[in-house]
Amino acid sequence: MSQTFRLPDILEIARTEGKVTVDDLAERFDVTVQTIRRDLTVLANSGKLERVHGGAILPSGVTNILYEERRRLNEPAKAAIGRACAAAIPHDASIFLDIGTTTEAVARALIDHRNLMVVTNNIHVAQILLANRDCEIIVAGGALRRSDNGLVGNLTARAIENFKFDFSILGCSAMDEDGEMLDFDVQEVIVGQTLLTRSREVFLVADNSKFQRNAPVRIGSLRDVDQMFTDAPLPAALAETCARWGTNVHVVSARRQR
Repeated sequence: MSQTFRLPDILEIARTEGKVTVDDLAERFDVTVQTIRRDLTVLANSGKLERVHGGAILPSGVTNILYEERRRLNEPAKAAIGRACAAAIPHDASIFLDIGTTTEAVARALIDHRNLMVVTNNIHVAQILLANRDCEIIVAGGALRRSDNGLVGNLTARAIENFKFDFSILGCSAMDEDGEMLDFDVQEVIVGQTLLTRSREVFLVADNSKFQRNAPVRIGSLRDVDQMFTDAPLPAALAETCARWGTNVHVVSARRQR
C-alpha cells in the first residue's frame, strides 16, 4: 500500500482510537517503522496529527475538534465508561448531564433507570433520554452552540442555580498532568464551574485521549470530583494525588463481558 492510501487510514485510526503508535501501524500495514515515521511526519506537517513519543495524537490547540470527529473518537471506550458511570447511579435520583459525547454515552446507559429527573444543557442527551418514559427531562436554557447542540453561558448557569443535584456528570476536553480539568469554551466552563457547587456528588467521565490533549480554560480540579470514570490508568503521580484527595478513579475495559 502506498503512502497516498495509508495516510487517510492512519488518520481514521487516530480519530477512532485517540492516538496511533509507530509499532502498531507498522504491523497493521506490514511496512517498516521508518516508513510509518515518515507518514506521521507528513500528517504532522499538515497539522492533522501531533507527534508524541512513539507515535502521534490528534492535535491540541485553542479550539476543539469537530463534534462528529469527537463522537467517533474512542467510541467503544466511551460506551464502557457510560455503562460504568450509569451503574453507579441509583434509581430515583436527580442528575445533571453535561455537554459531551461521553456524557451522551452515560445517557444511553440510563435508558432503563427508573424515576429519574435529568437536567441537561445537551440537546443530544435530551433526545436520547426520550426513550426512557420514566425520566423527567428538563433542558437548561441558554445560548445554543450550533457546533454540537450544547446550551452555554450565564443563562444556563443561572438555571442550574435553582437545583441541588444528587449527581452531576461532567466531561472535559483535556486533563492536565496536575489534575486540572480543562476546556476550550469559556461559556461552557461557566456552566461546569456552577455545577461543582450545585451537586451532592460530582462524576467526571473522560476517556484516555483527554490525558494527551491541551485546552486553555480551567473548569476545576480532580480534587473537586468524587468519582472519575476512564478507560486507562492515570499517570502514577496523579493517581497518588487523587487517592490523597479522596477522588475515586474507576478504570473500565472497552470490551463487553460475555
